[in-house]
Amino acid sequence: MTARLADIAAQAGVSEATVSRVLNGKPGVSAATRESVLAALDLLGYERPVRLRQRSAGLVGLITPELGNPIFPAMAQVIGQALTRQGYTPVLATQTPGGSTEDELVEMLVERGVAGIIFASGLHADSTADTERYARLKGQGVPFVLISGHSDKIDAPSVSVDDRAAVRLAVTHLAALGHRRIGLAVGQKRFVPVQRKIEGFLASMGDVLGLSAEDAQALVQHSLYTLEGGQAAAGALIADGCSAIVCASDMMALGAIRAARQLGHTVPGDISVVGFDDSPLIAFTDPPLTTIRQPVPAMCQAAVNALLEEIGDNPPPHSEFVFMPELVVRGSTAAGPADRGAPAGR
Repeated sequence: MTARLADIAAQAGVSEATVSRVLNGKPGVSAATRESVLAALDLLGYERPVRLRQRSAGLVGLITPELGNPIFPAMAQVIGQALTRQGYTPVLATQTPGGSTEDELVEMLVERGVAGIIFASGLHADSTADTERYARLKGQGVPFVLISGHSDKIDAPSVSVDDRAAVRLAVTHLAALGHRRIGLAVGQKRFVPVQRKIEGFLASMGDVLGLSAEDAQALVQHSLYTLEGGQAAAGALIADGCSAIVCASDMMALGAIRAARQLGHTVPGDISVVGFDDSPLIAFTDPPLTTIRQPVPAMCQAAVNALLEEIGDNPPPHSEFVFMPELVVRGSTAAGPADRGAPAGR
């Protein structure tokens, strides 16, 4: 036990005596210090003593479309931690091909008496989906919040990144590097975030490069939010003469880099690529990926706060909370054809 106390004390930055007082429920320890010791227990993989385990205030469901895209595990981690800090127990429910549908997952969560549900990029983001399912959920008295994909037809708070501004950041960056033929690789057009990205692309290509909406629309490729989807979209855009590609996810961007290399191009020497999300570990790819960062911690915390207010019968406005993205420049973008060979220091 001595070694264990020493490890916990070192992790928490307190004395072994303080750790002992916390573990044994003794007085004389501040709330902040107690939380530091409990956090150290969790980080080191030690099980909390029964007397220190917090009684759950209830279950909260988080429904995601998949876990293959690293942005969703990142969201799940932030949401799970935020809910746990408030005494709730998060329940992750993930759709998989051939597995449970969103409706089936909702039914399962409701049967288990969840206090509320957070939907991340669910059917609410599909402009062709029937929104009556959400009205029924509201009629059952289950509070819920939406992430990514606002719909005026759904009476609930929603949290989104500004997709239009995100694409404008990418286009402006690439145009400043000298690129004039820039392509956009996105998902299916029925999804609200895709529609907004396209709107941002057409507007920024016109404002920044003077391209007509019709000509810019010809530089949009729809595909899947996967490495293979990005590869297919990028292949078509490169064949169409694009020297730079803006992708709707980091996974698609990695596929675009693969496509460029398979076609004999270098990244960023010949083709520049911009991703979207700033997923974990994406800074360590080859080359490190220039991307649009979604403020995941802030967005997820806002979603949790909104849900807890709904649960507490103090509902926030049932409108959209929009967060600004950030351009993170790394090694996958460089000077375009117009600027290659320009004097150093230009």
